[in-house]
Amino acid sequence: MAQTLRLILGDQLNSQHSWFQQVQPHVTYVIMEMRQETDYVKHHIQKIIGFFVAMRAFAEQLRNQGHNVIYYELDHEDNNQSLELNLQQLIAKHGIERFEYQLPDEYRLDEQLKNFCEQLSIPSQAYDTEHFLTTRTFLNEFFHGKKTYLMESFYREMRKKYAILMDGKEPLTGKWNYDHDNRNKLKDPLLIQEPKTHTRDVREILSLLEGSRTSWIGTVNPQKFDWPCTREEGLEVLEYFCKQLLPHFGQYQDAMYTGHAFLFHSRLSFAMNSKLISPLEVVSAVEKYWYAHQDKVDIAQVEGFIRQIIGWREYMRGIYWAKMPEYAELNFFGHDRKLPEWFWTGKTSMNCLKHAIGQSLEHAYAHHIQRLMVTGNFMLLAGIDPDDVDAWYLGIYIDAIEWVEITNTRGMSQFADGGIVGTKPYVSSANYIDKMSNYCDSCKYDKKKKTGVNACPFNSLYWDFYHRNEDKLAKNPRIGMMYRTWSKMNNRQEILNQAKTYLENIDKL
Repeated sequence: MAQTLRLILGDQLNSQHSWFQQVQPHVTYVIMEMRQETDYVKHHIQKIIGFFVAMRAFAEQLRNQGHNVIYYELDHEDNNQSLELNLQQLIAKHGIERFEYQLPDEYRLDEQLKNFCEQLSIPSQAYDTEHFLTTRTFLNEFFHGKKTYLMESFYREMRKKYAILMDGKEPLTGKWNYDHDNRNKLKDPLLIQEPKTHTRDVREILSLLEGSRTSWIGTVNPQKFDWPCTREEGLEVLEYFCKQLLPHFGQYQDAMYTGHAFLFHSRLSFAMNSKLISPLEVVSAVEKYWYAHQDKVDIAQVEGFIRQIIGWREYMRGIYWAKMPEYAELNFFGHDRKLPEWFWTGKTSMNCLKHAIGQSLEHAYAHHIQRLMVTGNFMLLAGIDPDDVDAWYLGIYIDAIEWVEITNTRGMSQFADGGIVGTKPYVSSANYIDKMSNYCDSCKYDKKKKTGVNACPFNSLYWDFYHRNEDKLAKNPRIGMMYRTWSKMNNRQEILNQAKTYLENIDKL
């Protein structure tokens, strides 16, 4: 048998993959910590540590099963910090006669490995990661000939294909979604339960990163790193979510509350995005729990969670592979303002942004509404360059890998794709933030004021955004009412002047 080298990337930690079902003496697996990956964007320290912990644990698991594994820690003497150089060196050193890898989920790595294999003098082969519910090309094929890619259509197809919450060919209860039931503000913080955590000491990895002069953002308690980094831990978090958090998840999935970073969210995104656990087993576990506990959990909670995974998650991946690499250059509004410095520190007087950013720096996490309707909302209203937006989101969140990050930020959040993902820009004034949170209660800025001293910046920036983009948005049928409202307002110039002042002093907000 030809001596074979198989590459495992840091987000390909799928122990259920067919590769690992049989020990093959002629196969050697390689997993590598590299500056190439720690440095391509400035990551949150917890993101780097999380991947290193998960990669090391996965390598040890494979070794315990009898597989041959080469593991390069960041300071390994043979580590060239480059994917190609390391692979070339290993192929020569170990007399490798065949190279194999799993399809990367990031375009840059996909191109890098395709180019690498074209230069090889030995055979190579790429395999599916056996993780997602769809292939890379499924969404593009599903919407062939259509101008828009409607997520709802895709979501319903996934429900039918995998018989999830279905009664034959129809959805259970006759309804496909329960969005109307899942938009509640949290008024009773006593409902909140602490998340399931697995604390570990990561001082050794932190010292390694400090010694290598790797740069990062955010903070970490190195004696209490609490993200699930093994399959077993991921499954324990999933079980805890079903039993403790699911009963209130859907109802409060959009809610925000000071001092509580996670609320009823599962904290499973890192475990899923590194492939420790699969989306189908997560959805199946939630569905199974609901069937057995319908007296405790209503279907709205379950459907809201399942939609995020087999709807948005798979949909966004499909968009990524259908539209890259051009997607990364889209800038529908031509935005070019630089990101304010306080996005890296959380030092702003706007309470909603202070909490959302501060929480992100502390935990490497914020839920979808904090990302979309607080930080993303402000970035869009202020006209921040989408390149800056992408870099911030890709770096700061532990679950951010480009296939899921860029479609959510450049697409849904910033409308930089001009409507491929969303049918309208997701912007709001202070009213929505106040509706879904308690952030406005103790803020320096007045949520009710559009102009004047301490008027909430979201209010004037909201109307300024519509005003300056009228040529691009006025004919959008979903937002025509906003322009009719704007045309009837008698203090328009005062509002625009307020917005102009805020944008000119954006670093001081």
